[in-house]
Amino acid sequence: MKSVKEISIESKIIKRLQNNPVCLELVNYLFNDEELQEMQDYANNVSIKRLGYNDHGPVHMRQVAANAIKMLNLLQDSGIKTSLEKEEIGTFEDSMCAVIIAGLMHDLGMMIGRQGHEEMSVTLAKPIIERTVMHLFPNDLHRRTIIKSLAIEAIIGHMSSRKIHSVEAGIILIADGCDMTKGRARIPMAINTTPRVGDIHKYSANAITRIGIHHGERRPIRIDIEMTGEVGFFQIEEVLLTKIDSSPAKEYVELFAGVTGEEPKCYL
Repeated sequence: MKSVKEISIESKIIKRLQNNPVCLELVNYLFNDEELQEMQDYANNVSIKRLGYNDHGPVHMRQVAANAIKMLNLLQDSGIKTSLEKEEIGTFEDSMCAVIIAGLMHDLGMMIGRQGHEEMSVTLAKPIIERTVMHLFPNDLHRRTIIKSLAIEAIIGHMSSRKIHSVEAGIILIADGCDMTKGRARIPMAINTTPRVGDIHKYSANAITRIGIHHGERRPIRIDIEMTGEVGFFQIEEVLLTKIDSSPAKEYVELFAGVTGEEPKCYL
């Protein structure tokens, strides 16, 4: 059974895609996919209960998809073309389909474990991607091929451990890094009380109260981060900035972060 948070994020995603019937059909298909839901739930169980990590389940994957949709729309609003559009091999709609798929499946590899989970995510997601694109485009091999390939690039590249080359994959990399508010750390903070390596990620994420993604003044995408304490800077500098620096979409992003009530720091 879906949580209130999952349903809330789904509603926001559906609202953002009202003018895109193909992508709307895609998210409705995936939101109702029982196998994908079970995989997301189990990935979260392994992540939180077995490994002691932050949320890597259905809420996180939906939030990453929502972030990516918003960022891709901001690029389009600013007249920036996606890689598929620049290369004249696909449309903005194709790019959007790929980032949605990648967002909703990028952490499925957490079902197996943390190490190399991006490669395992590809292995686990591939059958779902194939039946999804076949559902959407049963008579269009070209669209099935480019969307599948782009989604896989975004999934395997979301940890900054592998060089990626498309704007679309770069957007997923940043969208993933932007899901780091205190809500994501709430459950592991509550159930894991024994100190362990990696706790700084939970404590730093727990300090972050708000992340805003909107149109920037100098660049198409502005990310604003607000936190209750300076420990939150660890999450920004060690996680988000690493992802942005590795992203082909870096040139389109400006980043500000600060403690509530203080002047924010401009990183980009």
